[in-house]
Amino acid sequence: MAVKIRLARHGRKARPFYHIVAADSRAPRDGKFIEKLGTYNPMAPTNKTEIKFDRALYWLQVGAEPTETVRNILQNEGVMYMNHLLGGVKKGAFDQAELEKRFQIWLDTKRKKEEDAVSKQYSSKQAALKKRLEIEKAINEKREQEIAKKNSELAAQIEAENAEKEEAEKPASEETEESKETETTDNKEEVVEAKEEPTAEEKTAETKEEEEEEKE
Repeated sequence: MAVKIRLARHGRKARPFYHIVAADSRAPRDGKFIEKLGTYNPMAPTNKTEIKFDRALYWLQVGAEPTETVRNILQNEGVMYMNHLLGGVKKGAFDQAELEKRFQIWLDTKRKKEEDAVSKQYSSKQAALKKRLEIEKAINEKREQEIAKKNSELAAQIEAENAEKEEAEKPASEETEESKETETTDNKEEVVEAKEEPTAEEKTAETKEEEEEEKE
């Protein structure tokens, strides 16, 4: 029986999720399988794959053929490299200690690449965030300048209107003061004239004196 290691689709529309399975090559793609070897989530930002390392390695050693996508997954997880190293041990190219040494070097290199990728992604995000903050700062400064300019123009306009209003009110107040002064002068003249005119009693006394003079 020819065995294939392939993906069996699960999840929902637009959010796929896959099982990594060992199945009969004649079985339908999402049909029955022999063994589930792990999962693959292409939508996850990190840790996309969970794999049963030893069982996947076993199926490779007994001749199971992975599909192209699964082969890439197994290469990334080190299963394909371990299978290659075991082949070297069987051929006598190196011993088990050398195998473990080489595989550890591979793991360290892989871990370093992943850390660098995460660091690069973080730096990229930080740079993008910094750039966005700078753009927002520039926009806010420009907006503040525009608001300050409008406020300054409005204050100047109000000051000009107040000055015009004061100029318009000044002649009216001067006319009022002149009117008051004229009225005061007229009143004084009337008082003086009133004082100069003789009273009725004074007129009577003067008339009596004139009559007595005529009798004499």
